[in-house]
Amino acid sequence: MSQAEVRTESESVGTVIVAGAANLAIAIAKLVAGVISGSAAMLSEAAHSVADTTTEVLLYQALRRGARPADQRHPFGYGKESYVWAFFAAMFTFVAGAGFAVTHGVTTILVHQHSGNYLISYIVLGVSFVIESISLTRAVRQVRRESRRWRTTPRRFLRLTADTTVKAVFLEDSAALIGLLLAGLGVGLSEATGDEVWDGIASILIGLLLLTVAGILASNNLSLLVGRSVPERLRHEIERELTGLPEVERIDTLLTMQLGPDDVLVAAKVDFRDEATGAAIEATADEAERRLTGRYPEIRYVFLDPTRSLPGATGRARHTQAGPDPDAGDEPDHP
Repeated sequence: MSQAEVRTESESVGTVIVAGAANLAIAIAKLVAGVISGSAAMLSEAAHSVADTTTEVLLYQALRRGARPADQRHPFGYGKESYVWAFFAAMFTFVAGAGFAVTHGVTTILVHQHSGNYLISYIVLGVSFVIESISLTRAVRQVRRESRRWRTTPRRFLRLTADTTVKAVFLEDSAALIGLLLAGLGVGLSEATGDEVWDGIASILIGLLLLTVAGILASNNLSLLVGRSVPERLRHEIERELTGLPEVERIDTLLTMQLGPDDVLVAAKVDFRDEATGAAIEATADEAERRLTGRYPEIRYVFLDPTRSLPGATGRARHTQAGPDPDAGDEPDHP
């Protein structure tokens, strides 16, 4: 593992720990405020923070389990296991967070019960907003740092990165701040109008917010579990590196797969020059691996399969994973 990868993993672990500690403290405070005030929005926010805290525990597990080295039973390592735990985290947010918030919001609208003690809710919401902002600031710093490293925008980095823990913390902290604003609006309108329907509506909106975040994270992790290729631009860079080797005539097939946040597999059917000797082909294969792993440390495995030339073949790959992608030109050199 390169020094940059070790630093990135350490940052991800730190980001998850900070977010988890913040969510645990906030969850307790919200629960107390929700019980005292009887506010559905506050209790939904408490469930939101409990779900986020559990999510951080699962994401920490994802980082630790996914970083284990390869062994005989798992020759490509355990990188994909990190996506399994991250998927569990998304599902917990869906079931525990969104389910409770929506159900409790509907109940509040139907029953209209509230103790009328609003002050404790405002205090907890304000303190929670400050703490969540600190956690989000750390996540934003990491996203910006990584996006600069890969020469892209933070938005595109978040969309394409295979580091699902960073994406999860960023989205959950952002959703937490929006949820706090919704809860504050619901409690305030309920106090101003004397109608608890606003508190219930806020609770339902918080549930829908959690549902959206959980859906995005679950879909992303499922894509990576199935076996997602690297971004378009990186795939073209790999192809150019391979076709630039002196003994390579063309690339017939180029396939890539994201094995983990920092593990990429590259496999290619290569048409070597007819006059190339066995020794030259072996040397070219070694040079290909050195070039790719030297430029992109995330590439861990490079497999080249010599193949016969095809009539009328050109220097470019006949078959790759490339497909129509309107954003392909904007993708970073990041798997």
